[in-house]
Amino acid sequence: MTFSITVQPSGRQFSAESGEAILAAGIRQGIGLPYGCKDGACGSCKCKLVSGSVAHGPHQAKALSAEEEASGYILTCCGVAQSDVVLESRQVTEAGAFPIKKMPVRVISLERASHDVIVMKLQLPAADTFQYHAGQYVEFLLRDGDRRSYSMANAPHTQAAGPQVELHIRHMPGGKFTDHVFGAMKEKDILRVEGPYGGFYLREDSDKPMVLLASGTGFAPIKAIIEHMRHKGITRPATLYWGGRRPADLYQSAWIEEQLATMPHLRYVPVISDALPEDAWTGRTGFVHRAVLEDTPDLSGHEVYACGAPIVVESAKRDYLAAGLPEEAFYADSFTSAKDKL
Repeated sequence: MTFSITVQPSGRQFSAESGEAILAAGIRQGIGLPYGCKDGACGSCKCKLVSGSVAHGPHQAKALSAEEEASGYILTCCGVAQSDVVLESRQVTEAGAFPIKKMPVRVISLERASHDVIVMKLQLPAADTFQYHAGQYVEFLLRDGDRRSYSMANAPHTQAAGPQVELHIRHMPGGKFTDHVFGAMKEKDILRVEGPYGGFYLREDSDKPMVLLASGTGFAPIKAIIEHMRHKGITRPATLYWGGRRPADLYQSAWIEEQLATMPHLRYVPVISDALPEDAWTGRTGFVHRAVLEDTPDLSGHEVYACGAPIVVESAKRDYLAAGLPEEAFYADSFTSAKDKL
């Protein structure tokens, strides 16, 4: 049995098979609903159920609380239609979204950017074309069927110089994938990836000033967005707030400083939460998302692109909406780890 899924206000329609998650059905048919982890952990896919019946699979309360579900909200990543359904989602992408592909990739380089971050570059198949939006991610397909997600840190136009992607990998001690990256992985190894995925990318039909908020390796998709802005000549005012515990966590600050020289509309505010005396840190301190509010108490006229640890993204959304930011102007990619999804 199949059910019809309609997304308002765009009017986009697609079908879902019996037992198929609404998000998976949309992706399969090129309908770009917003999402992040795809595992019921982050809440990025949450939207309003206008009509119809949806049954949820396992998910975390922080992604969808019982109160929200009772108020008619659903998670499309684990919500299965039980009838024809009408949803309200204002972030559905345009028709003709980029196709999702599975590809073999070769490790070109593994560069240690800090004590716990490696910048990995992957060679894509030369005879293929990989299209994506700056800010989207790919998933590594592990041999046991597990997947690990990482955002592209280079903008799509860089493919013209050679089909490759840059990823920023943070070591999660005990992590099945990152222990391998930081241990036995070597150049020329062959891996498999699938993508592009994700609804986190720059909306170019707006001229509102932007806040680019990153924590840790959440900088990776922000870096791709900045590269894209420079390439396309986008001059909307943008301020990058990048937070880390220690100054070394801001592992590509030098790259950002280089961009500032040619992008006068871009500002950079590094924020450190746990500096030690030997760091001799004289810049901003505290929680990175709070630094935004210290500078801009009224966010009603802004757009926010937030990426990084779930606690940072969740706190930012809560506090920024309270500061007047329209909910539809908050775009996020929450970097959930395997343990976040348990």
